[in-house]
Amino acid sequence: MSVSPGAVTHITSRDNTLIKELRKLSQDSTAYRKQGRVWLEGDHLCRAALARGKKPSLAIFSESFWPSAPVEWSRAAIKNIVIPDALLPEISGLESPARMGFVLELPAASGLEAGAASVILDRVQDAGNVGSILRSAAAFGFGQIIALKGTAALWSPKVLRAGMGAHFALQLVEGVEPAALAALTVPIVVTSSHQGNFLHQQPLPRPCAWAMGHEGQGVSDDLMARSVLKVRIDQPGGEESLNVAAAAAICLYASATARC
Repeated sequence: MSVSPGAVTHITSRDNTLIKELRKLSQDSTAYRKQGRVWLEGDHLCRAALARGKKPSLAIFSESFWPSAPVEWSRAAIKNIVIPDALLPEISGLESPARMGFVLELPAASGLEAGAASVILDRVQDAGNVGSILRSAAAFGFGQIIALKGTAALWSPKVLRAGMGAHFALQLVEGVEPAALAALTVPIVVTSSHQGNFLHQQPLPRPCAWAMGHEGQGVSDDLMARSVLKVRIDQPGGEESLNVAAAAAICLYASATARC
C-alpha cells in the first residue's frame, strides 16, 4: 500500500527489520550493494542530497528532534520514521549519533562516459582519501569517478562522510577492470615522482582523466602504460611524496585553471 508524503511510523524495537538494515548500512562498508540503498546520517549530507534534487525514500528522526524538525526535512521523504533516542547508536557510525538521516535508493549503475573529464582511482584504499578526492573532483569540474577494483567502496559510510555531499554531483562507476579504460576517448594523465615535466610547467589536455594511485604503491604499471602524459608535482620543501588526496587536489585545480 502506498503512503502519502510525510506519513509517520514509530519504531521502538532494536530488533525491528529496518533498524537491523540501517545498522548494517552504517557499519558495513559494502552493505549498500546488497540492499541497493544508502544511509545518509546527519543534516549536512541530507541537505546536500536535497540540494541536488535527490528524493529520499525514508527519513529517520529521533523522538526528541521530531517535534522541531524543519518542514523541508519532514516533507522530503515518502515516509518518516521516528525512533527513540536510545536507538540512535544502533544505526550510527559516529561517536555522537546524528538526530536524523535519510535513506536513498542507490543510483543505478552506469557505464563509462568515454569523453567525460574524469578521475581514475587505482586501488585507493583509504576512505578519507577517496572522499576527499571526490570533493575535489566535484569542485573542479571532473564529473566522473572511475574506481578500479581494489578501491574503497564509494558509497560506504566513511567515504560518504568524507565526501561531504560530493557524491550527488558526480557519476560514480565502481569495480572497473583496467582493460575497460580503453573505451575512454580522453587522455589519461598520471603523476610520477621521477617522470615528466613539473605540473606547473606542463600544458595539460582538456578534458582529461587524472589517474590517482594506491597510497603506497602508486599507479599500476598497466595504468602508467595507458597514460599519454606523466607529470611531477614540484616540492621545494623536500618531502618525498604527497598524500594522494592532496596530490589530486593540486592536479585537478591545475587542470581546471589551465589556459587552453
